[in-house]
Amino acid sequence: MPAEGATLRLLDKADREIAELDQKTLGAVYGFQRDFRKDPRSGGFDLRQHTDDGRLWSARVDRQDHTYRALLLRLTDNDWLLVSVKHREHIGEHVDRLAYGINRITGAIDYVDLKDVADAVPEETAPQPDSPRPLFADYSAEQLAGLGVAEPLISIVLKLTTDDEVRGLATYAPRHTAEVLLRLRDGTPYELVRQQVTEPVAVAALDQAFDVDDWQAAGERSPAVVITDDESLQSIIEEGNFGRWKIFLHPTQRKLVDRIYSGSAKVGGGPGTGKTIVALHRVKHLVDQLPSGHTKPVLFTTFNKNLAADLRARLLSLGGLDTLARVEIVHVDQLATRVVREADPGSAKRRIDDGQALREWRQMLVEAGESRWEAEFLSDEWNQVVLGQAAHTRSDYFQARRAGRGRSVNRAERAQIWQLTERFTQRLDLKGLETHRQVAERAARLEIARKAKIDEAQQTKDDNGGLGNIHVESGTGAWLRYRYRHIVVDEAQDLSPAHWKMLRAMVPTGPDDIFLVGDTHQRIYDNQVTLGSLGINIRGRSAKLTLSYRTTREILGSALGVLDGTEYDDLDGDTDELSGYRSVLHGLRPTLRSARSWEEELDLVADQVLAWHDAPRESVAVCVPTNDMVTQVAYRLKQRGIEPTEITPEGPKKPEGVHIGTMYRFKGLEYQRMIIAGVSEGLVPRASVDQWERTDRTRHKRELQRARSLLFVAVTRARDALAISWNGEPSRFLTPLRAAAADRNQ
Repeated sequence: MPAEGATLRLLDKADREIAELDQKTLGAVYGFQRDFRKDPRSGGFDLRQHTDDGRLWSARVDRQDHTYRALLLRLTDNDWLLVSVKHREHIGEHVDRLAYGINRITGAIDYVDLKDVADAVPEETAPQPDSPRPLFADYSAEQLAGLGVAEPLISIVLKLTTDDEVRGLATYAPRHTAEVLLRLRDGTPYELVRQQVTEPVAVAALDQAFDVDDWQAAGERSPAVVITDDESLQSIIEEGNFGRWKIFLHPTQRKLVDRIYSGSAKVGGGPGTGKTIVALHRVKHLVDQLPSGHTKPVLFTTFNKNLAADLRARLLSLGGLDTLARVEIVHVDQLATRVVREADPGSAKRRIDDGQALREWRQMLVEAGESRWEAEFLSDEWNQVVLGQAAHTRSDYFQARRAGRGRSVNRAERAQIWQLTERFTQRLDLKGLETHRQVAERAARLEIARKAKIDEAQQTKDDNGGLGNIHVESGTGAWLRYRYRHIVVDEAQDLSPAHWKMLRAMVPTGPDDIFLVGDTHQRIYDNQVTLGSLGINIRGRSAKLTLSYRTTREILGSALGVLDGTEYDDLDGDTDELSGYRSVLHGLRPTLRSARSWEEELDLVADQVLAWHDAPRESVAVCVPTNDMVTQVAYRLKQRGIEPTEITPEGPKKPEGVHIGTMYRFKGLEYQRMIIAGVSEGLVPRASVDQWERTDRTRHKRELQRARSLLFVAVTRARDALAISWNGEPSRFLTPLRAAAADRNQ
């Protein structure tokens, strides 16, 4: 062994075990990894070999306290893999149950503590005559091995008879083994599991022969990270899900990040599947391919101001200042505002939201004595068709698609509507008002015009044999060029058609032009989009992530119950489904509690927060339907000695305290433990939604879907524990959850 210096890697799943250690031991682990990398031969480590093959070793973590030891696999004399941190007695008593090897399908290292597995999946001492049929009885040991299931676990897998046993085993199994078993148990056909789960990570699928005794190469293929400094380990341990995904990208996700696409591409998937992390890694990958320079040719955008700030912090953590220096990170409305102000720097209009605009519609119709049209219909038509599709002229509006609008209109009615929208726009102008949608529509028109000039200049250049017209180009005051080379969009489902038209015009059509991630099941704004009709063609370049690493299976089941089979689009004219969406995590079932009044429910909320006394206050959140309820919850928690902090459009008011906000405020956030209160009929969904059932069934269906999505988003913010409560009549969206709970209690 060399006298000093070593490579130390951290195996996936070891970080979770380390994170559960007490603070003193955790601090000792940080010190251990630092000192071990400097000199593994230091006598203070008490380095011991435990197996004849010379692979499994242990080292003392704390040189003063000898309670815990690090378990390591020696890949080479100078390369070590940290697989676990265990109590010394556990190692002494169960060293013969620590199984490891190189997986003959994936080529990666499989490490399993069979004692942990046995504790999670107790074995019967003898077969019973009335024992249920094993869950994986339809598969042979050879078939499971062919899918890459870790060989030491195959005999155990073939004896499993309950879902709890499967989940228990999945907790301690290598990640690939867990995913294979959960997919098979969810009913996915064997061949489909082989194609979707095993082939993407199988060395054999790449026609690469590999040495089954080359442990260093196996280490490179394994979900492990080289520890380079204290911060690299600390970020993984303390940043939770993001810390893991900064490092442990699944091979299928790594392929999505590194791939060269012939055009625009989309990655979908349910909450917690790593879409945003893939987007962040994609941004870093695109920056890494850029030639050196000082410009910002990559745009990273999203719908929400809070999310944009979060993306900036995450990208800095992932790629550092060098990456951040080449990326423009801005939320899409801010980008549209910038474009409009460039064209009209003296504008001083006041921005109003859709609710204020609707009030202006109503007032205008009253003043005009107009009774043929309802203000709500005209407001939606203006937002979704006129502004949404950037229909700037009467002719544009007559040609605009009205898919999903419900009520059909003839040519004469379109003429009437157009006249009213023109009159409404003039009204806002006179009052010095504008909406975000108006700004987005104007920005789209400006960028489309700018693109036309760029394309015209390029055509002239091509016609002149590569020589441009310098007088035309310099006459604009600047050399015309596309604003960006690449655009990456997070939360794509919330952008409007006008936003997409603007973005499409900002980047030349070609390889790797637009990369978007999103999930229409989480669409909480009324933006209906068909990307293909807007010049963003993703057909054949779409992928879906199905494995959640944030939400437990129990919470995930409740979230899917909220959706209750409702159909969602995929942003391109087809249906999007969450089939195969699953979790490798196991936890407590969500609690459902009713109250006789809101006052009583407030006490339930406070009681639940106090019951979670072992969790840091900042890791607990309370979500409610309205702003008034936010204030009331904060007041009640304060009365009970619990420090609250409200989530504003700029984020939490202060860093400490239980976070409280409306469902809209929780988009993109996550918490260890979550309370969703006030989930009562009339609030979720709002009572006003049902007024559309008689007059506009399409609008009614869309509003119900949006309300479901909002509750779905709230439910999936919870990582470990979820409590849902209501007073009076429970929301209709809770019916499947309450029925499932009743069945379990029978």
